[in-house]
Amino acid sequence: MKIKILIAAHKKFPMPAVPGYLPVLVGAKKNYKPDIPYQRDDEGDNISEKNPNYNELTAIYWAWKNLKDVDAVGLVHYRRLFFDKKPYNLENVINIEKVEQLLQKYDVLLPKKRNYYIETNYSHYIHAHHKEPLDKTREIIEKSYPAYLTAFDKVMKSRKAHMFNMFIMKADAFDSYCNFMFGVLEKLENEIDISDYSVQEARVFGYISELLMDVWLYTTNESYKEIPWGQIGPKQLVKKAISFVNRKFGIGKKQTHF
Repeated sequence: MKIKILIAAHKKFPMPAVPGYLPVLVGAKKNYKPDIPYQRDDEGDNISEKNPNYNELTAIYWAWKNLKDVDAVGLVHYRRLFFDKKPYNLENVINIEKVEQLLQKYDVLLPKKRNYYIETNYSHYIHAHHKEPLDKTREIIEKSYPAYLTAFDKVMKSRKAHMFNMFIMKADAFDSYCNFMFGVLEKLENEIDISDYSVQEARVFGYISELLMDVWLYTTNESYKEIPWGQIGPKQLVKKAISFVNRKFGIGKKQTHF
């Protein structure tokens, strides 16, 4: 089984020395420097110029349109990866042999769901970001992807979701996922005006896509397994927790990244 796990990065960073991983420089039109030896997301059929709004999705799009003859595709981030065991460091990332074993039984591998406890996915989103894009997303799904509407409403009411745009999928599942996700986001681009959004809020299509993963998953009924993931480097957990509660009660600014 030929498997490619993309590692989305916007700068040079230590990478796993493991076969099957492919570092991808996202936003390469802006971020490229001669000493960064990664695959660029602005080659072939691409949306690299949309990286400020699509985040790591520009790497996903590049893989969807340009990776050929692969049996499975994955995406992780340069500091957030899937692991075989602790400690979470570059020596312990999940290896391709283990991935292949898991894909014999499951169509999709995902990180453990994030639990918001005191928030639904919908309330968490609108307390952190502009409300209009998420509401427009529902309208788009209702009109153009009605088979996905029940799952969308289920995800919005849930307090848990598979977040981070991290996954490893069989090729057919990956194609199905990308067709749905990018189809919705393309329509959303035409429905909202982000010209006055802050730099953080302009990343809207990346944020929306995180919630589309489970919408797609629950509609297509792909078999999946959650696997361990972790983050390399500081996590700023205290700041994130304080910001989460403050957003819930409308205190201070809506900060989601530290």
